[in-house]
Amino acid sequence: MTPLRPLSRLAGYRTSIWSMVLLVSILAVATIVIIDSKTSVITTASTIEYPNTLPPFPISVDPDEKLIVENPLVDSYMQSYVASNHTAPSIGDSWFDRTVAKLATLDWYQNIATPATRILVIQSGERQEEVVKNFSRILRWTPDEAKIFTDRIIAEAPTLQDGKLYPGRYVVAADASPDTVAVAVAERFNAEVRLRYEDAIADKVPLETALVVASLIEREAYDFTDMRYISGVIWNRLFIDMKLQIDATLQYARGNQSSAAGGRWWPVPTPADKFIDSPYNTYQNTGLPPTPIANPSIEAIIAALNPRNTECLFYYHTDDGTFYCNKTYQDHVAGIAKHLKTTE
Repeated sequence: MTPLRPLSRLAGYRTSIWSMVLLVSILAVATIVIIDSKTSVITTASTIEYPNTLPPFPISVDPDEKLIVENPLVDSYMQSYVASNHTAPSIGDSWFDRTVAKLATLDWYQNIATPATRILVIQSGERQEEVVKNFSRILRWTPDEAKIFTDRIIAEAPTLQDGKLYPGRYVVAADASPDTVAVAVAERFNAEVRLRYEDAIADKVPLETALVVASLIEREAYDFTDMRYISGVIWNRLFIDMKLQIDATLQYARGNQSSAAGGRWWPVPTPADKFIDSPYNTYQNTGLPPTPIANPSIEAIIAALNPRNTECLFYYHTDDGTFYCNKTYQDHVAGIAKHLKTTE
């Protein structure tokens, strides 16, 4: 007679079987989610249509007159004529949104569901080097091919390194050439921005200036409401020749050195950074930096042209993203002490 197996061993076998079933189920669900998310991204990016005509951007600022007269049509313009391209994850994003944003940068993810195509993502607020690095990894470009893309983009009007790589998702062939991708990115910027930037707007705020202001806003704000108030603070400081003192410009100035040393493109600023020798150091130099420091979303561009009419000259965010601004430095310090439990 065959001896009976101990009950504990039978229980162990059952536990192992159920563990395997659970693992297989999790993997199956994960695979479905990944495939579905990529299909959704491709569908969204592939169905972008550029209208033949779009109304010009609204504008509320007059730098020559040092005036901000708010345009009441800004919000309705955003609702009717702007499809958000703010692709960078924000505080309010769900875990799924953040996961999909991360997956879109991974090679293996790009081969699932549609191996013949690749999804390229330009995140709002990225600098050109980050974009080129991500594109090169996904499309397996050589350094020479990456340079072709960079040179082609910079040659597009306006001739800027950053500021005109329009954030969003681009679906291209898996073997897309650098020139093909550069044309796609340039066409998106031209369709969404340049065609709406009429001469009457450029006469008040040249496109290059708007892109510089928008790039600062993009790196400093969390949403469109934030963007317009921060835009108001930036223009208020420019009107009175007050140094902008924006930390994001220090990050940009340090980015090349940090990346070369194996660090990040956007290192956390330190007090010593306020004294670095760079034309982008807005703690030492008055006025705007010489070029955009990042590639802004269309929301940031519109905010640059349409600041809030505020008396604020200072602002800060709490850890949960709540925005505060103040007219005086004394109120600014007091607010920081109250909301951030620290002093400057």
